[in-house]
Amino acid sequence: MLPYSTFITIDKKEKMPIFLQIANKTIENIKKGIIPKGTKLLGSRAMALSLGVHRKTILAAYDELMAQGWIETQASKGTFVSQNIPEIKPVSWHNNALSETPKTKTGFEFPKNAVLNKPILRGSSMLGFDDGFPDVRLAPTDALARAYRSVLKKGYQKHTLFYGDTKGEFSLREATRDYLNESRGLHIATDNVMITRGSMMAIYLATQTILNVGDRVVVGKIGYSSGNLVFKNRGVELLYVDIDENGLNVEQIAQLCLEKPIKMVYVTPHHHYPTTVTMSAERRMHLLQLAQKQQFCILEDDYDYDFHYSSSPILPLASVDTEGVVVYIGSLCKTISPAIRIGYVVAPSDLIDEMGYLRRIIDRQGDNILESAMAELFKEGEIKRHLKKSQRTYHKRRDVFCDMLQSALGHVIDFKKPNGGMAVWAKFDPSVSLPFLSEKALLKGLKINNGSTYNPDGVLLNATRLGFASINESEIEQGIGILKNLI
Repeated sequence: MLPYSTFITIDKKEKMPIFLQIANKTIENIKKGIIPKGTKLLGSRAMALSLGVHRKTILAAYDELMAQGWIETQASKGTFVSQNIPEIKPVSWHNNALSETPKTKTGFEFPKNAVLNKPILRGSSMLGFDDGFPDVRLAPTDALARAYRSVLKKGYQKHTLFYGDTKGEFSLREATRDYLNESRGLHIATDNVMITRGSMMAIYLATQTILNVGDRVVVGKIGYSSGNLVFKNRGVELLYVDIDENGLNVEQIAQLCLEKPIKMVYVTPHHHYPTTVTMSAERRMHLLQLAQKQQFCILEDDYDYDFHYSSSPILPLASVDTEGVVVYIGSLCKTISPAIRIGYVVAPSDLIDEMGYLRRIIDRQGDNILESAMAELFKEGEIKRHLKKSQRTYHKRRDVFCDMLQSALGHVIDFKKPNGGMAVWAKFDPSVSLPFLSEKALLKGLKINNGSTYNPDGVLLNATRLGFASINESEIEQGIGILKNLI
């Protein structure tokens, strides 16, 4: 007789019902060949005695196994493992193969993507000068919770909880349309808006829809590495141009156009990522005219438009595009919280439709409930109030951070006070090894980026982004104190 109690183990602390634990363990051992097909199982009383459970538990487990087709009963003979399961090579129950260890290797070959094999950013409660993220402690969580409840109680559950539009919840598309027309000077209709799960999905969908393998995309030599991953994964050729105090060098783009056709230019003109410089009006107009003449796409990533401190924010390229060459993307992830995975794409409706078809086979749709709740916050004016509060808070933190940084470390860090955004682009003196400093700071409880993600190929910038928005004044003082002591 097989020692069932040895390989059908029960954990009474598990949330899973005991009868399902028994059924699942039995299935596992049938799959492994430990309980061969055709094996007669113990009767319910004998099995209950063997496993130390009530007979009704065994009956429930057998019913489950029978419903799934793993066992069958034969009149006057008993219960048997089904003869219809595939032939499995028997394994001895005391064989080492019984040890249940998590699988680390597949039993088949699959291509591994070297392009995407990069570290993944994760949140942390540790003190840190991050890449430039919002302070999630300021997020309007109470208002969002109320909006969730409101959406679910309005009687639209069938609409909200069912399949929706691949282009996003209509109410949020409308609210986004109104918000962007008012704040960015756009002239768009609802059909020009698609809601995505953050700006990365927006970049991915735009890239997959617009570009073909082998197309050429212009990016900054110092640029957004995550965006570059999306482009490289698409199999395009990246062409790099310089970045200076006026942003992307458009003269170099014009020269490239004379040499070979360009399909897309990726640009963050409001605050260039990562250096935070604002693209000059002259270069903006030159780039727009060039795109219209050469018929390439400008992918305008306006990731932190809502936070500008020194003057009124400069309107995006999309606001003066008359030929449909600009695809404009942004998100609420930097406005409220990285966990609020809501981004948007603004483009001519034919492109929005095409991106919706592609989204259908990736994600099908967004989070209808979250998107409906966010639409409620827009309607109630909660987003506008939150932005006003955050703008005031981050403005003050920028000033405090820059004053402290200059006072304590101005002799070894070169930086300019940014006009907006959530981070400072800091270039360290060659006498300070940024990677080494990053390691030492971590041991002292401070996280800073070691700068490697910003380095162009073969170039060591010894520079990084130091975010100030997500930490308060006392935390800023504490963090700069750690850096000062280490340096």
